[in-house]
Amino acid sequence: MDNHPEYKVVEVREGLVGDKINAKKLEKILNDHAKDGWKYKSMTSASVKGRIGPGGTDGLIIVFEK
Repeated sequence: MDNHPEYKVVEVREGLVGDKINAKKLEKILNDHAKDGWKYKSMTSASVKGRIGPGGTDGLIIVFEK
């Protein structure tokens, strides 16, 4: 039986350009996923495209592994 890891990618973005990532919000995301058995793997800052318009917002991409 193969036990391959499973991955989950979560985008964290702020609603308005210029907002900083809130540490408490980030902590809650990490803890919520940990409760579901996901382990933090990596985090990268990124410009995440919004649904409206060509601009992007600063955000994070978090990868979890199970």
